[in-house]
Amino acid sequence: MGKVAVAARVENLQDVYAADKGLIPPSQVRKCEVPDALVETGATMLSLPSSLVAQLGLTRRRSRSARTTKGPATFDIYDAVQLTVEGRQCVVEAAEVPDGCPVLIGQIPLEALDFVVDPAGQRLLGNPSHGGEQMIDMFSG
Repeated sequence: MGKVAVAARVENLQDVYAADKGLIPPSQVRKCEVPDALVETGATMLSLPSSLVAQLGLTRRRSRSARTTKGPATFDIYDAVQLTVEGRQCVVEAAEVPDGCPVLIGQIPLEALDFVVDPAGQRLLGNPSHGGEQMIDMFSG
């Protein structure tokens, strides 16, 4: 089994909204194309290196404690972004990691995108429970 890396686009959500309202041209939406975002099922959030956080112009919202392989640490949490992977989009907050770390796609974005990981095939699959189509579960009682 190996690592699963995917191409991803990350866009400043406030810019996306401004473009939708005609306040800025779509060409001014701050975004980055990441050819090799690492899918990490042991991570919770979308993690972006500091340089990408700056490139996207994101605003720090708060800090959160986290468990890491090196022990407890504190990470800054930034504005929500629009994440696109294999044509599927979701809106998620971003955690900042030091430059040199890869972009990590954790469980929350995977769930929102409705992908499951095929580690043997080193790829993402549309959730088989949903016929491979992007879907959300909404149960009310």
